[in-house]
Amino acid sequence: MGVNRVRRIQIQTPNRPAVTISILAGGRSSRMGRDKARLRFARTSLLARVRSIARKTGWLVRVIRRDAVARCGPLGGIYTALTKSHAEAHLFLACDMPFVSSELLTDLEGRLGPKECAVFTALDGAVGFPFCIRAMALPVIEEQIREKRFSLQSLARVLRARLLRIPKRRAIELFNVNTPEDWLDARHRLAVRPGYQPNRLNARRPH
Repeated sequence: MGVNRVRRIQIQTPNRPAVTISILAGGRSSRMGRDKARLRFARTSLLARVRSIARKTGWLVRVIRRDAVARCGPLGGIYTALTKSHAEAHLFLACDMPFVSSELLTDLEGRLGPKECAVFTALDGAVGFPFCIRAMALPVIEEQIREKRFSLQSLARVLRARLLRIPKRRAIELFNVNTPEDWLDARHRLAVRPGYQPNRLNARRPH
């Protein structure tokens, strides 16, 4: 596929794109057993907390609550965002990342140079949220969905994404809330020791 198509995307990309942050909140939350976006975190919902952090960047923030293509994991949300916005690039963020920082988001966008159509964060060799993708990559997303290649690992490879490798000391920013235990862990960490980093992190798992 895609090698020639990705090369064409890379050649045509402008240097500094207009960016929109898209928060994906359309998952089934099967491991949590309830809608993660509505979980109460401190004095607000988990989604509201993540949205507040994202807005500190100064970029437009949108929430993708329903995927245009169902049951294809995060690619459904990516496809939906790219088809419903005129932004040149989208920074994708999951709604269940309460400790992500606006500094990490701006750093990620800053790595999207003229020769890249995507930049992914990476920890321990696996890529995941947050990541930034140019709108020109939409044909590649469509092909991945048609071929039922739904993993972010596969997407990063086919896009030849640049990687922003996150050091261990910042791994807490990638912590995501998947289970009731994760939720209790996150709430405890915020209430007792805001800077606390647990020994067990579920921040990165291949999608």
